[in-house]
Amino acid sequence: MDIKFIETPSPIGNFVNVRFSGKYAYISGQGPFDDSGNLITGKVGKDLNQEEAYDAARRVGITILSVIKNDIGLEKVKKVVKILGLVNCTVDFLTQPKVINGCSDLLVEFFFRRTISFGKQGIEFVFKPEDSEETIPKEL
Repeated sequence: MDIKFIETPSPIGNFVNVRFSGKYAYISGQGPFDDSGNLITGKVGKDLNQEEAYDAARRVGITILSVIKNDIGLEKVKKVVKILGLVNCTVDFLTQPKVINGCSDLLVEFFFRRTISFGKQGIEFVFKPEDSEETIPKEL
């Protein structure tokens, strides 16, 4: 599988990209970056359709893999335990799990089915009109 890894993004808040607890590594929320390194923003159902949102979620997976590669080492990963996906969408967009599949499909492909049995949660976020339009479409 050919993945173009990116540099580990600097946290944009008061958190770290990776936190260890025992034998587990927790990866903080990450966002999607385009081929130019720009953060992909917008609301699914308004600015992005389901296919574009799936691709953005896949790019979140690339960001997560890049954090693992750069900060931990891919060879140390035995399995993925859980993915939590947050989808910024309109009130009428109802297929958040299909968006989050972009990330989980990538992880399954990358780890050659070693991660097939992880748990996944999806949460939709509907922002009020006065909220910023520059929010990322999903965070995984």
